[in-house]
Amino acid sequence: MQRKFIKLNNIFMKDSIVILTGGGPAPGMNTVVGSITKTFLQHGYRVLGLHGGYSGLFSPDPNFCDMNFVLADTIFNRGGSYLMMSRYKPTQEDFDNNFNLDFFKDNNIKLLVTVGGDDTASTANRISKFLKEKNYHIANIHVPKTIDNDLPLPHSIPTFGFHSALAEGSRIATTVYEDGRTSGNWFVVTAMGRSAGHLALGLGETCHYPMIVIPEMFNKTEITARKIVNMAVSSVLKRKLMGISYGAVMISEGVFHALSDEELKATGVHFTYDEHGHPELGKVSKAQLFNEMLDKEMSKLGIKFKSRPVEIGYEVRCVTPTAYDLAYCSQLGMGVYKLFAAGSSGCMVFQDIDGSIKPLYLEDIQDPKTGKIPPRLVDINTDKVAQIFDNILNFIEPADYEAARKYVKDPEEYDVRKILNW
Repeated sequence: MQRKFIKLNNIFMKDSIVILTGGGPAPGMNTVVGSITKTFLQHGYRVLGLHGGYSGLFSPDPNFCDMNFVLADTIFNRGGSYLMMSRYKPTQEDFDNNFNLDFFKDNNIKLLVTVGGDDTASTANRISKFLKEKNYHIANIHVPKTIDNDLPLPHSIPTFGFHSALAEGSRIATTVYEDGRTSGNWFVVTAMGRSAGHLALGLGETCHYPMIVIPEMFNKTEITARKIVNMAVSSVLKRKLMGISYGAVMISEGVFHALSDEELKATGVHFTYDEHGHPELGKVSKAQLFNEMLDKEMSKLGIKFKSRPVEIGYEVRCVTPTAYDLAYCSQLGMGVYKLFAAGSSGCMVFQDIDGSIKPLYLEDIQDPKTGKIPPRLVDINTDKVAQIFDNILNFIEPADYEAARKYVKDPEEYDVRKILNW
């Protein structure tokens, strides 16, 4: 691509790009930003890093810096995000009254690069259209991230950060399981994943947890608090029959978000409520919530039981990326330039299974009616899931009913296959 320069106040200014990071962090953020910076600097561009996500574009005094090679080389293999992140989402009033068009003009910006989830990508498209209406044309390219791994990239390609989060989460979950084995106790562990159970399933599999509960497992029945509790109880009972006094239950936070308000209130857990009267689930520990539910049930059954809650979420968002994500995020960062040079805009960058960098346009994965990107769920009908369910999980089955009557009156209520209607 031929470089252009414009003369501003008697100073020749390079074409520039601006990078911002939105949403929450994921391992590899700095790798993406550092790789973009190095690549565009090599091709003669000025690179601006914008702090505060989109809030900086709707401020008269945006907080930004010039990204140079040394800075990019210093941060590219670190966890966290050098560029301060934000979940700020502009309103129409912000576009009408607060958009800082001069920031783009004064800095001769030709490309807006956003790193974030689907909300960040959608806002980037809004900004690109808004600037076009103002006769200021810029390209926008999005780098998709989420440790939840629930963006629908083709061929089940993972979102960046997922593998690093899984690696660190597995270290924590392994230590927790070892504590249970050492002390003869149980642990209730919850993992991030508001819509999909990829992280919880991966953690449960790598650490051989005797019970995993993810929302996708309830594909043939409604999710209720009673069913979740009974699945955990089933694992405790099965291990008692095996002569094992310890264990751990891995639960995706998504199962709690799927519960109705009535179900949550029925748990007996004390919540704060929003202005609409809905329990504010984001303000409570999901592990603590479920641990209380399980404790109450075990006490009701008269079974001696001791468990502790552990959450795996914020602990894995800013860890140092693994080699997988260092390589993957470097490719995505360099891929931004490849797409830009080819004239692509309004798209996400992804690397296909053959290693080729390609654009993925939002219109191809958005719901045509709502405009939202549907989450990629765990495919429950795969050999992978079947093997975990059949060979790693421990739960009451028909052959255990007679022995289980020592602890419960109706063992059938704790048969996980019957609970799930499988």
